[in-house]
Amino acid sequence: MIAARSAIIRLGIGAVSPFAVVVGCYLLFAGHNNPGGGFAAGLVFGAVFALRTIAGLHRPAHGIAWVAVGALLVAAVSVLPLLWRDVLLDQYVLAAELPLLGAVKAGTSLIFDLGVAAIVIGVVLAVLDGLGATELATDQTPPARRSVPE
Repeated sequence: MIAARSAIIRLGIGAVSPFAVVVGCYLLFAGHNNPGGGFAAGLVFGAVFALRTIAGLHRPAHGIAWVAVGALLVAAVSVLPLLWRDVLLDQYVLAAELPLLGAVKAGTSLIFDLGVAAIVIGVVLAVLDGLGATELATDQTPPARRSVPE
């Protein structure tokens, strides 16, 4: 595949990946008050992993484990309020005053969004594994040579 053999593509994807991860983190944390959240962040992270797979760069493995961990986080955050006789999916917010950041609030919806992002990432990784993208990216067979008439 051309992406695995092209140094420009590998360098470009390697250079852009950290910026895309920052955008994904912004979507994850800003998703409570603005459009975005766990699903949008998971799609951005999944796109980064897909591009890194095609370019033959390192990416996480075990997509099913990502889905399982995400589902456990979502289930725990959803059902935990029932133990305190609250409604299903009730949110708890913790506020703290940090020295450099000032007032910081975080709620259980952040953990829920982390679980959703893990599920989306896991599905993308599982689809990539199912389509054989890892083998496609590492395929180093040279392109067919054209015969030139003499």
